[in-house]
Amino acid sequence: MTAPPALDLQGISCTFVDRHDASQRYTAVRDVTLTVGAGEFVSVVGPTGCGKSTLLNVAAGLLAPSSGSVKVFGAPLQGINARAGYMFQAESLMPWRTALGNVMAGLEFRGVADARERANEWLKRVGLGGFGDRYPHQLSGGMRKRTSLAQTLALDPDIILMDEPFSALDIQTRQLMENEVLALWAAKKKAVLFITHDLDEAIAMSDRVVVLSAGPASRPIGEFLVDLERPRDVAEVRTTPRFIALHLAIWSVLRDEVLKGYQQQLAA
Repeated sequence: MTAPPALDLQGISCTFVDRHDASQRYTAVRDVTLTVGAGEFVSVVGPTGCGKSTLLNVAAGLLAPSSGSVKVFGAPLQGINARAGYMFQAESLMPWRTALGNVMAGLEFRGVADARERANEWLKRVGLGGFGDRYPHQLSGGMRKRTSLAQTLALDPDIILMDEPFSALDIQTRQLMENEVLALWAAKKKAVLFITHDLDEAIAMSDRVVVLSAGPASRPIGEFLVDLERPRDVAEVRTTPRFIALHLAIWSVLRDEVLKGYQQQLAA
């Protein structure tokens, strides 16, 4: 029998009601079906405000959909997705804890006996072995992102959810982080659901790219298999003919939706 996908979102719709005026409703996503296989790296791209982060929150169990179902390795999701680790776009480190303390936090919460040793090992894996005693304000933006990555991966989740984790970084640091994530992913082959505005990033890192329409009521309008050889260097792969062809094909679907999203922002 075929193994069930790591994540299986079927017919997901999310409608939000204004708490001050029940007649005011906003549907972020409507009838979205999305799967991520075990060990598969899937990126979701779409215009600003199209509900990408909403879907990620549904997958994490942080948001209950208005309709539809979520299964994790074939089992219905109830409450928080305990098999997933979530790397947020916004800064998520605790400023009163050192880098080591931040990576240890989730392990300590789970009662892991060797939390310090495991946290130290993950700091070494992301290139921060000598920075465990530094506080977040003493680290560069790239170092803080590496600490957040170690914090997420130290828990050894079966599914990794990433919400535009590198968007605030300069291009050189961003590419270094992207390659680090790919190297760590290749070693562990976890299921990854990656949200990004950057089409180049999505193609360079993923096995599949899913395109969402402009909101409200966003829905998938395209799905593309990324058949580039692995391992990949995210900078070098961008110059290959196949990458360019994929970029043209995906952008031909995405372009009009981006323009719609931009016009909606201007109107608002």
